[in-house]
Amino acid sequence: MRRHDWRLLVIIVLIVAVSGWVDWPANPGLHINLGPIDINRDIGLQQGLDLRGGLAVLLAADVPESQPVDRDTMGAAKVIVENRINALGVTEPFVQLQGDRHIVVELPGVQDPDRAIAAIHGTGLLEFVDAGTTSVPAGSTIRTTNKAGGEGETAQYFAGDQVFQTIFTGSDLANASASTGELPSSYEVNLEFKPDGAQRFAEYTRNNVGRILAIVIDGVVISSPRIENPIPEGRARITGDFTYDEARSLAVQLKYGALPVPLRVEETRSVGPTLGQDSVRKSVRAGVVGLSVVLVFMAIYYRVPGLLADLALISYALINLALYKTIPVTITLPGVTGFLLSTGMAVDANILIFERMKEELRWGRPLGGAIEAGFSRAWTSIRDSNLSVIITCLVLFWFGSNFGATQVKGFAVTLFLGVLISMFTALIVTRTLVRLVFRFLGSWLRGRPWALGA
Repeated sequence: MRRHDWRLLVIIVLIVAVSGWVDWPANPGLHINLGPIDINRDIGLQQGLDLRGGLAVLLAADVPESQPVDRDTMGAAKVIVENRINALGVTEPFVQLQGDRHIVVELPGVQDPDRAIAAIHGTGLLEFVDAGTTSVPAGSTIRTTNKAGGEGETAQYFAGDQVFQTIFTGSDLANASASTGELPSSYEVNLEFKPDGAQRFAEYTRNNVGRILAIVIDGVVISSPRIENPIPEGRARITGDFTYDEARSLAVQLKYGALPVPLRVEETRSVGPTLGQDSVRKSVRAGVVGLSVVLVFMAIYYRVPGLLADLALISYALINLALYKTIPVTITLPGVTGFLLSTGMAVDANILIFERMKEELRWGRPLGGAIEAGFSRAWTSIRDSNLSVIITCLVLFWFGSNFGATQVKGFAVTLFLGVLISMFTALIVTRTLVRLVFRFLGSWLRGRPWALGA
């Protein structure tokens, strides 16, 4: 038992030390390059739109008002927009349907609003078009059998009314990714076809060597490569004058498919973090004051066990913050609320344990037995209360994920993590510290029940 407690203490110290390093504002991040292991990641606290500021965009279905839009179609468009935003690296985006024809998008901390907007509302319709033997200049707008255009369109089409035949579309793709090109500082988009599409692509390129297969995005020619040889592997490249961000945005649009309905940007607005900064300042102040009062109360009321519980609570806060930064969890005001609520539950678990220990001492049980009984008999109450909260968190997370209530989702995540860590600190950290203190100060504590709050 003694050896087991010392091992646990070493593990706890390591966890707390690593958490403290992660929490340190000036930590350099993770930069590891050991053969196949290549990790380069900055460790910072992600903040939501309400704390950090960012961009809010209102998208609308770009179809005539007289044309009805199915809500399932808008739901599919919402999912694609959300996937594109996630692939761009925007943390904790808020994407929600508004009515039957609108999608609300909130992007915290966006560095390049124009690129983000282009990526989320671009249709992303990829076509491989048979252009015959004449190269079509990049940037030209053409009519295709898959997108022939309609009346009232003002675009100047290449080759007038000629309609080019679409051979393949983005639905044949399995994956798309950006990478460096053959020339220095050049970038390209790598395409990988699905097995059926790869087979048809190989057959077409084998039978049409020498012809031009233009690559078209949303009716605009990106490049017009000539088929020099058959391409049996089901892989292709889109080359052009891309920056990395442009290549990545294009890959994101292609990877997550074409939108089922075209979208237009109806409104954009920049959201400043001024209100968020004030809220953060007040929340941090309230949290520090509340936690300090709790620590003082535990130390005064429970004396030695209370001091040990204070150490466990500090460990709890350090581990929580470290997880927020490494997962990462985007912190919003509801997320801060979830953390503070879980802190109260961490305190509650220690109070249940210590009150049970005091009862055992009053009944005449020896100190060592009272300590073990306090932890074992309080476990059922701690388990049941925390389990009910975990179930509630899962329900809230599901609700937030399926109905666009991202802030509810953030609250559920921070509360869920807090409950799990509170169980660890109450049942492992506090128990280990109490056992070790009893082993060294047991004889002194037996004659001084006041030191145990009894």
